[in-house]
Amino acid sequence: MELTEIKLDKAEYCVFDFETTGVSARNERVIEIGIVKIRNKKIIDTYSSYINPGRQVPPFITRLTGITDDDVAQAPYFEDVYNDILDFFGDSVLVAHNLKFDYSFLKYECLKTGLEMPENPAVCTLQLAKRIYPELPSKALGSLTRHLKIRHRKVHTGLGDAMATAKILIKMFDLLIDEHHVETVSDLIRFQTLTNSKSYRIIKKSLADDYVKIPDTPGVYFFKNKKEDVVYIGKAKSLKKRLSNYFVNNAPRKTKKIVTKADKIEFLGTNSELTALLAEAELIKKHKPAYNKLLKKYTRNYFIRVTSRENYPVVEVTTKFDFDGNDYYGPYPNRDIARLIKEIIDKTYKLRECEEKEFSKKKKCYLFDIKRCTAPCVNEDRKEYDKELEMAREFLSGKNQSALDRLLQKMKALSEEKKFEEAAEIRDVINLIFKQLHKASILSEPVNKAKTLIEIAGENKNDYLLLLEGKLFIRNFISESDKYFDEILKDYFDGAVELFKEITEQDLERLKITLNWLIKNRSKIKIHDLSRINSYNELASNLIFPSKA
Repeated sequence: MELTEIKLDKAEYCVFDFETTGVSARNERVIEIGIVKIRNKKIIDTYSSYINPGRQVPPFITRLTGITDDDVAQAPYFEDVYNDILDFFGDSVLVAHNLKFDYSFLKYECLKTGLEMPENPAVCTLQLAKRIYPELPSKALGSLTRHLKIRHRKVHTGLGDAMATAKILIKMFDLLIDEHHVETVSDLIRFQTLTNSKSYRIIKKSLADDYVKIPDTPGVYFFKNKKEDVVYIGKAKSLKKRLSNYFVNNAPRKTKKIVTKADKIEFLGTNSELTALLAEAELIKKHKPAYNKLLKKYTRNYFIRVTSRENYPVVEVTTKFDFDGNDYYGPYPNRDIARLIKEIIDKTYKLRECEEKEFSKKKKCYLFDIKRCTAPCVNEDRKEYDKELEMAREFLSGKNQSALDRLLQKMKALSEEKKFEEAAEIRDVINLIFKQLHKASILSEPVNKAKTLIEIAGENKNDYLLLLEGKLFIRNFISESDKYFDEILKDYFDGAVELFKEITEQDLERLKITLNWLIKNRSKIKIHDLSRINSYNELASNLIFPSKA
């Protein structure tokens, strides 16, 4: 199969970035290359090397990149590493942010050294960003990493910038496939060259008449054929803008197929993007349109899981969430924060950190000796362990006083014993607590036990979601009336709600979609912990987003 006909998310990509002595490829030289290889939407390998430019590195380049004359003095020349670069590229799609810049340097380095240019197809994430994120004022690498909440380490280094670009590309894949119908590498190459200037080609009067009625609001849209069968269902922050992409001359192949099959456009307006996402998922399952994929993949979220199956529960980081009897705190913004919170718990509370297989051997380990575990494997004092576990749960719920008190005492004792390195480690943990990392979770209770009202600022009206121990109720949703939502909420405060023992697949699906959206849109939401609110009227007075209708 030709590389360009491989499915978009199955192809192999090499994201590369050059650091150079200046901006003119004709007159300047490369001083560093970084390459990141992606396969199946995962980073699988990296390559980097300094490159001797045969000249001095200008001082302003050193200030920008940190690369000095000493760094490149003994480095190989471009022609010496070119075969390594080609071998690493292989048959992959080449990718760069502002491809024109990096590709021009690749071209001139080859010309200057008499080498052949690689013939791999190439893609520019800057051009893709202009199509995918037209609302962003800047599509620079730094702007995109901030918008997508990607940690950009080692800025202005070859491998650092290539790694950030690779993570941006991976984030783009789902949007390209689900919202822009880009299915193959050839679709991707074509998509990046499209401009945002519209050249309309609405070929059916019925579609043109329906398109005129589409509002510029969030919602779900349906393409239907003459038999009223649903051909395709999609969602959008702006229905008008999203649907306009279906009627351009150079639309992707799948988009053209949908329009060809369709005879009618209908829509269902929602208050926010979240309720559009939820409605889309449920309507796709109901109608099973020919051009929709039933299974959506969600961005990976990170939770702290407190297990319940073991006699002595453990605290662990996980990306999986389910109603399996365990308690799940989160989600957290990224893996690093989840791991740091786990580290704070490990260094503060005396809970076991071992696997069940190791625990069953009934042999205490060094953690008991350094007072980081009660050693329940040999010391079956459940009361002491439960006390430690309860304090860890309080910490995960946003209360830090017990952690600070214990760590300050420990740091003081270590200092008095002149164990200054160990005291410094405890100080670092205390500083992490002061950064309020443990409050980075969306919810202060385990997700599976939360009793929460979620207030969401909408475009015209606000959305309200009620989460009661895994059941999610949505005000004015496609399958639920306002009256039902309000009755459930009032019954909760009256103590008349019998909480739900059976959690369905639909409940789990709704919750996964909701948590995935909430973690990315914290500025648009307000969480109301119902356990701290005494009445329906008190809750109403606490709502913060003004009603717009």
